[in-house]
Amino acid sequence: MKVCVLTLGCKVNKYESDSLLNIFKQKGWEVSDILEKADAYVINTCAVTSEAEKKSRQMIARCKKLNPDAKIYICGCAAQNNPSQFLGKAELIKGVAGKNKIALLSSGVQIDDVPKQYQQEEFALQSRTRAYIKVQDGCNNFCSYCIIPYLRGRSRSRDLNSILEEVKSLDDSIKEIVLTGINLSDFRIDGKLGLLPLLQELDKFNLRMRLSSMEEVIADEEFIKGLSKLKNFCPHFHLSLQSGSDSVLKRMNRRYTTCEFEKTCRLISKYFPSASITTDVIVGFPEESEEEFDQTQQFIKKIAFAGLHIFPYSHREGTVASRKKDLDFSVKKMRADKLKKLDEKLRCDFIKQNKFGRVLIEEVVNGKSYGFTENYIKCEIDAICNVGDIVDVNITGGNKKLAFANLA
Repeated sequence: MKVCVLTLGCKVNKYESDSLLNIFKQKGWEVSDILEKADAYVINTCAVTSEAEKKSRQMIARCKKLNPDAKIYICGCAAQNNPSQFLGKAELIKGVAGKNKIALLSSGVQIDDVPKQYQQEEFALQSRTRAYIKVQDGCNNFCSYCIIPYLRGRSRSRDLNSILEEVKSLDDSIKEIVLTGINLSDFRIDGKLGLLPLLQELDKFNLRMRLSSMEEVIADEEFIKGLSKLKNFCPHFHLSLQSGSDSVLKRMNRRYTTCEFEKTCRLISKYFPSASITTDVIVGFPEESEEEFDQTQQFIKKIAFAGLHIFPYSHREGTVASRKKDLDFSVKKMRADKLKKLDEKLRCDFIKQNKFGRVLIEEVVNGKSYGFTENYIKCEIDAICNVGDIVDVNITGGNKKLAFANLA
């Protein structure tokens, strides 16, 4: 019997899907994380935007097209938010809590209460050179546009010993770990902010380390300076900006100003001169004026991010922002298109600034090797290397998608 566990959305979802894959594998199933013919499909859904929910529904049809007789099992944020959208289409509809119980292959609608304490999962199935390690769940921020705190619950942190145990268990083929959480910056040890102490413990392993994302509020000089002393930390910082307009940030209930955000970016550059700083930006937030959008554009240029993740504002029922009048889709699309062009330039500019790198080889295709530098530039290397090796390269050029490199 074969099961495909398919993931939409964030890296936390990916970790939870990999945990399910491990359980199915232990039960004797043939497992896959890509869309292919199978006897059963588990779809781990996302609800961060209405488009994400739409893709979650569409995935059911794609699975049924491959095998009309396959059993479909639904879990995740879209199911938690609105289970009725999957009625009659799946054997089981489960929310965000107790996803591992899907392996029991029961039926019905099971939307459990979100736990108040961190819910320990089976260790994730790791089969690549990079492993995601979930250390935190939930969020207390309640940004006015975001539904996730209502679906994932309040912030809760994984036990330190459990994290260290999973990292110790990783296969020798794993050369890099990525810490992930819904609000990773709020990871705590004994009630105190503990992301830096966690990284200091993990630095004892001979593994490159990354953060999937980070909030500006945690990144004071003590924190950044502490990161700079770690021998295995990779200097890629994904800081969620969302808007470069202070008035929009206030309406979003983001807890910083553009001045504070800029200060954080300058601190990162002080201790990590070659760091890449990427960000998320929401365009077309309710009542966003042309002037406010222009402020965002100018701020993005001022910071000179290494790349942008651009999201047109998505109305999420139940959030504070949903009470405001939505902008026309055409306005949001136009603004998103402008930022996409800016993003292409920023990515090219950042690659040009880098002449050297250390690349973890992840795949070899048609005589060329591919992987990422420590500061997260994807490289195409004109040589055949061994997957899992870390090689020094000279960067010779590039485009908006990747850099071209030769072995040093």
